[in-house]
Amino acid sequence: MHPSFGPPPPFDPELAAGLAALGDAAPAPLTPERLPDLRREAAEATPPTDEELSQDGAYQVSERTIPGPPGAPDLSLLICRPVGGTAPMPVLYGIHGGGMVGGHHRNSAANVLRWARHRPTIMLLSVAYRVAPETPHPGPVEDCYAGLVWTAKHAGELGIDPDRIIVAGGSAGGGLAAAVALLARDRTGPPLLGQLLLCPMLDDRNDSPSAHQMTGVGIWDRVSNETGWTALLGAARGGPDVSPYAAPARATDLSGLPPAFIDVGSAETFRDEDVAYASRLWQAGGQAELHVWPGGFHGFDGFVPDAAISRDAEEARLRWLDRLLGAP
Repeated sequence: MHPSFGPPPPFDPELAAGLAALGDAAPAPLTPERLPDLRREAAEATPPTDEELSQDGAYQVSERTIPGPPGAPDLSLLICRPVGGTAPMPVLYGIHGGGMVGGHHRNSAANVLRWARHRPTIMLLSVAYRVAPETPHPGPVEDCYAGLVWTAKHAGELGIDPDRIIVAGGSAGGGLAAAVALLARDRTGPPLLGQLLLCPMLDDRNDSPSAHQMTGVGIWDRVSNETGWTALLGAARGGPDVSPYAAPARATDLSGLPPAFIDVGSAETFRDEDVAYASRLWQAGGQAELHVWPGGFHGFDGFVPDAAISRDAEEARLRWLDRLLGAP
């Protein structure tokens, strides 16, 4: 424990029981040496099928191949269209998590659809971007931005409202979503209605009080965080020249950004960087809704979805979407 900080905040009792029940299935701390195992496990895993993603027929699921950034490979874009939805529809443009080194756009879509289907007027798009260390910065964020630009350009074909695009992501996906919002502002790109940032991974410096407190505790601790950021940035990680499009906490200007929803657990590495980001959005004159869920570990609602605090977190996101879009 760092001498300046107290012990880790306790986990919510329901979440603690759920985490204990995972046993050996709980994610282990990620080190560089474990990356080959992560790649092998990902290759052996079966992502959700179209039928599973359809949520018992609530969504029509398809996948498109779209151009990547200039000089880069094509991208895959998953499209989940609500059956019976009336065009033009609002869209959640989803970016998957995975610590910058892994994850799958179909797994992320399944998690979002689990709660978003309660508002069946929103289309979900989920982009498959290249990951580090094979593709370091700026590859991942440029992939995500290219998918956003394609989406806005093809809004009529897709049946979406180009003025109601919300960029969304959790963990590394939340960090990339925040970076895409910065890029869209700075490149005068597609206008975004909002940014839905779930426990976002924002700061490569990895030196906040919560990062120190949670070392060796819970899901995605300080060791894992260093591994992910170093894979993305190499020797530049933590240094003076890191781009805000890699680590949005590095941005010096947070003005002119779309309204943000930010949530995080009190017992996770990203707590303090996420709280600071929300505070800086307010200080820049922007809108942000911040939730710090007491006793929440990283990604708690995905691991223990039936816990009371997980249901509260899902409802808070949906209420924010209702306010942003207008109640269904």
